Amino acid sequence: MAERDEAARGGRRTFLPVVGLGLIGGIAAAIGGHKTMLQIPGSYMTSLKAVDPAASLQASNGVDFPLAGALALVTLAAWAVVLVSRGFVRRAMAVLTAAAAAGVVVVLVVGGIFQRSSAASSLSNRIGATDTVPLQASVSFWVSLVGALVSLVAAVAAARLAPAWPEMGTKYDAPGGSAGATEGAAIPVEDRSNLELWKSLDEGHDPTE
Repeated sequence: MAERDEAARGGRRTFLPVVGLGLIGGIAAAIGGHKTMLQIPGSYMTSLKAVDPAASLQASNGVDFPLAGALALVTLAAWAVVLVSRGFVRRAMAVLTAAAAAGVVVVLVVGGIFQRSSAASSLSNRIGATDTVPLQASVSFWVSLVGALVSLVAAVAAARLAPAWPEMGTKYDAPGGSAGATEGAAIPVEDRSNLELWKSLDEGHDPTE
């Protein structure tokens, strides 16, 4: 009994910090993921503007990673479900959260590191530059990457600690089912007869017939 109480207290201590970190990480990943991920350095933009002002304006858009932003939104939504769910559903959603956050990390690492040269070549062709433009990770890239990593670590912890976490009471569940049957069984037989009589009158039936 004492061990169970200690586990419950430990669950209450870890619940808010883990979910809070996960939500903060998810918000950071979502905000950063919807902005420019790779951008041309300012010094190169200055030299490009001197040669071709029109090209420099087109190049200011940089490179976006839409998939990272979409997965970050999934991560954030999954954290909201983890916050209000319980039991197996909570643990399953924690696993889904970890998978979505890991997806954001993979997209950012692959797109920002391994495929950077390909993105630079594509951007150069788009703006009509004779040389391949250099690209560097933007602040949004690092914000999204760090946020996704924080959310990933928190989600893994949530999947492990969820069974010991406090849960919302059953009073928040939708009415019906066994609760309704229990409520009906608690009404005395005489009262139930009176209720049936009033219900019959309300429906327009004449009880004397």
